Amino acid sequence: MRALGVLIAVFLAAAPAIAHHSFEVEYDAKKPIEGEGTIAKVEWTNPHMRVYIDVADPQGAITTWNLELGSPNSVLRRGWTRKDLKVGDKVSFKAFGGRKILTRAVADAITLPDGRAFTGASGAPDAPR
Repeated sequence: MRALGVLIAVFLAAAPAIAHHSFEVEYDAKKPIEGEGTIAKVEWTNPHMRVYIDVADPQGAITTWNLELGSPNSVLRRGWTRKDLKVGDKVSFKAFGGRKILTRAVADAITLPDGRAFTGASGAPDAPR
């Protein structure tokens, strides 16, 4: 009986962690976003990297998109380096929009000024490219 209690406690403790790492909790695969802009800030921090991109609308108003990627280690394992994402660089991106915060998204692809495109470092679902 004690083992059952421990098992239930472990399950209950793990549930928030599982929910936190669910794409569907934070992002909507039915809200694809594409944009071009200038990298304003890069955070190489755990548990998820973030790239902030300033995007101008046709009237010139700037919106800063907060793009989530995977952990720094997962990004590095995919071939990215800290030199690839530089403040001031013009990039394009494809992402999936946030459910609650409209300027937050999970990155699906980021294309650098030299034409290299980085994909799959965010945990976003596979999408046609």
